[in-house]
Amino acid sequence: MRNYLFNTEKINYVKGDKPKVECILCAIRDKLPEVTQLEVYRNDDFIVSLNLYPYNPGHLMVFPTRHIEELADMTDNEVLFMNQLTLKAITVLRDEYNPSGFNIGYNLGSDSGASLYHIHQHIVPRYRNEIGFIDIIGGARVFVIDPLVVQEKLKKNFIL
Repeated sequence: MRNYLFNTEKINYVKGDKPKVECILCAIRDKLPEVTQLEVYRNDDFIVSLNLYPYNPGHLMVFPTRHIEELADMTDNEVLFMNQLTLKAITVLRDEYNPSGFNIGYNLGSDSGASLYHIHQHIVPRYRNEIGFIDIIGGARVFVIDPLVVQEKLKKNFIL
């Protein structure tokens, strides 16, 4: 473990400091150097990647490799496999981090908080007593684990 706290600096992203690519998830798919590669699983049709700006350690995104903007445009097989990957992700996260719960879902449309229009599902592990004094006093979340460390831990267990 490194000897520093990891701060994701999401505010820069929110203010528009984003990679200069058409679609971040397609750039992850294509392994473009402009985006950080945090994938833990990949096959021809889907990728599971850590979120660069996680709500909690282990915050994953599951998305199809083909660019789809509407949930209704997914095939039945894609819907089924995305749900199978979600179940696998829950198992992997429970084994590695033992969370007490999960938030799972899509942000569809800009008014829902979506900042990417390539369909993706968030899987956020939740823990008892998540809020600490730094969150309250500093008004920020500080993560004590580097996403690259989380990536290595989850990647080795994400075998279907």
